[in-house]
Amino acid sequence: MPKLDKIVERVERKAGIPNLVSIPAEQLSPTDLQSLLLEVYRMRSSRLQPAAVLSDYVSNRFVRPSGVSPTSLLRWEQIAFSHLPQEFEPIALSPVCPLGTNSVVAGVDQNWAISTARNAEVVSDSTNVLALECALRRREILRADPKSPTPVHLAASHRLLRAQRYEGPGLLSHFSAFALCSAGRDQGNLRFELSALGLHIQFYLSALQAFLGPGASLHLSVTDLTPNTHTERIEAQLFSAIRAEFRGVDCAFDEQRTSGRGYYRDLCFHIHATITPDQRSELVDGGCVDWTQQFLSNAKERLVISGIGSERLCTQFGDDV
Repeated sequence: MPKLDKIVERVERKAGIPNLVSIPAEQLSPTDLQSLLLEVYRMRSSRLQPAAVLSDYVSNRFVRPSGVSPTSLLRWEQIAFSHLPQEFEPIALSPVCPLGTNSVVAGVDQNWAISTARNAEVVSDSTNVLALECALRRREILRADPKSPTPVHLAASHRLLRAQRYEGPGLLSHFSAFALCSAGRDQGNLRFELSALGLHIQFYLSALQAFLGPGASLHLSVTDLTPNTHTERIEAQLFSAIRAEFRGVDCAFDEQRTSGRGYYRDLCFHIHATITPDQRSELVDGGCVDWTQQFLSNAKERLVISGIGSERLCTQFGDDV
């Protein structure tokens, strides 16, 4: 980040200590760094006056309340949890997760997360945390049977906090999201991936229809990211089941998709809802990733993630349902 690099250079010049950042980053243990940062923030907070705290509450984009009605969010969450497939276990996540939860395996810049003085970070993507929990559970399964195909399916509704400065309307620093995560073992020919994707997609479609009403116009698009196309397999194992269960849901391939390339592996999908005849809103994003392969150092592990922005859903449709 060029702008941040210039700020660091300015701070180092002002302090008169070359490579100031590398001292805490590379020469201090995590516990020593934590102690140092805690003392820094204790000293800074001790000088604050109540009026300054109020002023920061007004100006700090990370701390202001959401503009979405909590009753609308609660109604969506109740519907979502009630429509979870029996395979999924809902869990309540901690507000924080290990430092590097997103940047280490997902390739996301660490500065997109809010790092804390206690060597942790505020959860900015619940699918990464669900992946950690899936990896732990799969590790226990593999200890009993190194080739076990037993899957782990988890779900969570969680409020996320992201440090990016969004410019567009409706893009918020903190927002609620409902996420799914499915971990298992490679079964060949994308069998696990397509099975898990089917579970995820069917959940979102059924929950969205219950929330929006049976007349909701929903559109599923799938992108094959592999050099060898799997069109026939996707049609036979995914689209056919979706069309049979959800009449009127549009299923299509999206080979023009650019977002998520390099993030997802093999397959990814979107679910859009029609707002007006000329406007669709992206509600659901998901696909296959290699995070449990990295966590467990096991190339046979497979992981499918997905999520829906509850805030966006309730903002755009909550008052009309």
